[in-house]
Amino acid sequence: MTSSRLKDISPFIVMEVLEKAAEMEKAGFNVIHMEVGEPDFDVPQCIHEATLEALKEGRTHYTHSLGDPELREQICLQYKAKYGVEVDPDQVIATSGSSPAILLTLSVLCSAGDEVIISDPGYACYPNFIRYIGANIVRVPVSEVDGFQIHPEAIFDKITDKTKALIINSPMNPSGNLLTVETLKSLAELPVQLISDEIYHGLVYEDTAHSILEFNKDAFVLNGFSKLYAMTGLRLGYVIAPKQYVRPMQKLQQNLFICASSLAQRAGIAALNSATEDVEKMRSIYNDRRKYLIARLRQLGFTIRKEPTGAFYIFVNATHLSNNSYELAFDILKKAKVGVTPGIDFGPGGEGFLRFSYANSLENLKEGMDRLENYLKSLNLPG
Repeated sequence: MTSSRLKDISPFIVMEVLEKAAEMEKAGFNVIHMEVGEPDFDVPQCIHEATLEALKEGRTHYTHSLGDPELREQICLQYKAKYGVEVDPDQVIATSGSSPAILLTLSVLCSAGDEVIISDPGYACYPNFIRYIGANIVRVPVSEVDGFQIHPEAIFDKITDKTKALIINSPMNPSGNLLTVETLKSLAELPVQLISDEIYHGLVYEDTAHSILEFNKDAFVLNGFSKLYAMTGLRLGYVIAPKQYVRPMQKLQQNLFICASSLAQRAGIAALNSATEDVEKMRSIYNDRRKYLIARLRQLGFTIRKEPTGAFYIFVNATHLSNNSYELAFDILKKAKVGVTPGIDFGPGGEGFLRFSYANSLENLKEGMDRLENYLKSLNLPG
């Protein structure tokens, strides 16, 4: 019998779509992947070389539990250069991807019965992290009308004596939208501990992404290398934490994870020092895909109230097709051989939406949209 802790843990539906697509591919079908949020690029050459060099040098042993000192120093320099904020290297904890960073952060903030506020829709895994540590989820609805901005007045009404944190995410998964400066400033003034997931920073095509540390130096920041540097399999993330929380988080890190991969940390140093040109090339290609996909999805009848300007997602209203996004996504996969993510994966507020990822080649995106167009024609929709 499994632990009672697991009884309310829901599946990560995007992975179920991906796994079903893999079964179809094994059976000989060609599937266009627009479900998973994973860069289709190989790592930049400088990262490739740095990883091999680290292996040759025998850098295969434990690092400090907080992370390689050089990596932590470089992360601080990045936040100074990009956002003008001062971060002490001792505030940085390198982790095996950003998921352990989420777990460590929530673990030091919350006890059983505490509350964590998240947007609805929002990143699919936040609720399960919150459930796992025994805290309760408080959802705040956000709307497509204004690009899924999370409004401070709505947050204020949800704050109780059990509230331990508010998680924000900009650029946002699933919408790809950024929180405005005005929104960030107002959120920074709320009487609640802020956790800012900044994993998609750097993948911004219009507007400017701002770190919450510009407005609140006592916030937690979650970030990593998977998205911006196409390093998903290397599993390297980090959390910037207020100093008073670092030692408790370090003790958890030592016991649960020991340290992040030594090879991945050397790769991360190379990414921060040498991959700027590669990142810009990838960002430019993503932007071309973004523009194409927005136009094509609208042409096919999907509603996009505010064009996404970050990450590599487009979250479209598909209620004219179905109010059951799960069934719709799997029907599209079965009949059109196109993988998309059902909006319900991102919370009740995501129902009726579909998320399209443009972390795939333009050639494949065009093929995927052609297949989707044929699928829609087969439905014989009115008008």
